[in-house]
Amino acid sequence: MFERFTKHARDVVRGAVEHGERAGARSVDAEHLLLALLDREASRVSFALAALGLADRKDSVREALDAARRLGGLSRADTDALAGLGIDVTEIVQRVEEAHGVGAMSGDPGDKGWWSGRRSFSRGAKDVLERSLRIALAHRDRHIGDEHLLLALTALPGVPAEVLADHGVTYESLTRVLYGRHEGLGGGGEAKAG
Repeated sequence: MFERFTKHARDVVRGAVEHGERAGARSVDAEHLLLALLDREASRVSFALAALGLADRKDSVREALDAARRLGGLSRADTDALAGLGIDVTEIVQRVEEAHGVGAMSGDPGDKGWWSGRRSFSRGAKDVLERSLRIALAHRDRHIGDEHLLLALTALPGVPAEVLADHGVTYESLTRVLYGRHEGLGGGGEAKAG
């Protein structure tokens, strides 16, 4: 699959690994892919994000990802469901952080040098990479570019899609900017002509 990645897409994957290493994460997550995409300049992704008004709000996206990481990666849907059961996630995080320090629920090891080998990719990151291939094929694109990675992040449920949607970046809005047409997600999650 990686032989189909453009230079820009490969740079995103390398950037995600670097974000994971800097964070001391045990694996490269979908959030690291999003952070690497936010770093892009002079690529289809950077132009699409600028067209959607995100160019000046990237710090807000990073802050939202940090906030989600402090909640152990729980999405808003997860925290709402727990609240429905009478569980206040914010209060729990606050108590844990009082006892163990800020970021204690992020799941990252305290020792950032815990492993010197290659970072593995989490299931979520692998799902993004696999979905990017399906999206490229659905658009009849011969290669997987950084734009396909961003589209995949918006198409899959989870914190990155939620944060992007909160900032006005959805699968549909990206498709309009990148391809000049509106497309929805079919039952299999693949793009279809609309």
